[in-house]
Amino acid sequence: MSALKVNYQELLVITKNWGWFLAWGIVFIVLGIAAISAATIATFISVVFLGLLLFLGGVVVIVDSFTSWRQKWGGFLLHLIMGLLYLVAGLMVIYSPVLATVSLTLVLGVFFIVQGLFRIIYSLTIQLLNWGWNLFNGIITLFLGIIIMANWPEASLYIIGLFVGIDLLFCGWTYVMIALSARSFPGPKAG
Repeated sequence: MSALKVNYQELLVITKNWGWFLAWGIVFIVLGIAAISAATIATFISVVFLGLLLFLGGVVVIVDSFTSWRQKWGGFLLHLIMGLLYLVAGLMVIYSPVLATVSLTLVLGVFFIVQGLFRIIYSLTIQLLNWGWNLFNGIITLFLGIIIMANWPEASLYIIGLFVGIDLLFCGWTYVMIALSARSFPGPKAG
């Protein structure tokens, strides 16, 4: 019963603020279209951002290792090495985004092929309710992996940005659909 109350409360909040969901959905759609339209630029932005995150993560782990060292914790050296690995990986990605993009695209292609095969095998052997959707998902994932690998390394320059754009587009579309559903829900509206 409490789960229904929580969901109803969340629905009331969404209904009251449906305009914000619509606005964010439109922003995501515009960003998604921009990323798809300029997939190469979106790829490099995404890869450099990943490099920055790795670099900052390295700094945090290194600082944490020295904090641990002062507290006489035995994991100092391992933390320091992990932090340095993060730091170096981040710098490598930042200073060589093309190589990082090619490498990440290769990993992504292999991951999609393996993930697709596992989903297909799982859906055919387990056959839960609506197992056909899981089979379809596996086939699509496998197909995407094959497309990436068939066009690798040339596709590396745009594939990550394209996928980021598609994700943003679908995220935006989801927000818009939630907003339009919430707008027609009989509940309190923002005044």
